[in-house]
Amino acid sequence: MNPIFLLNLASRQLQHLATRQAVISGNIANVNTPGYRARDLTPFKDMLNKTTLAMASTHAGHFDLNGPTARPARPTQSDGWDVVHSGNSVNLEEQLMKSGEISRDQALNTSIVKAFDRMLAVSVKA
Repeated sequence: MNPIFLLNLASRQLQHLATRQAVISGNIANVNTPGYRARDLTPFKDMLNKTTLAMASTHAGHFDLNGPTARPARPTQSDGWDVVHSGNSVNLEEQLMKSGEISRDQALNTSIVKAFDRMLAVSVKA
């Protein structure tokens, strides 16, 4: 039986999300600090895209991610947020949006792990 890496991957993503939430919280705490520059972590999906993992096809009916129908993702450009006169680059609305994204990603991660856990429990009982 091959090892299951989903739980390890989910755990690493949760660690990354917790660290990113701490960084965003620091930005919010320093919203009025003159000269403070907003910080953020590289998104987990970008770090994951740099790994050398490959999708495995165990059945002929599975999608071929490298086939003729595969399309690369198109990055979008962002203008960013303004820097105020005091040199502070923290925009409270932006930080709150990022905090909401992190919360949503944590909830999704937890839901996936719960579903996977239920699937494993059913397969062990059978």
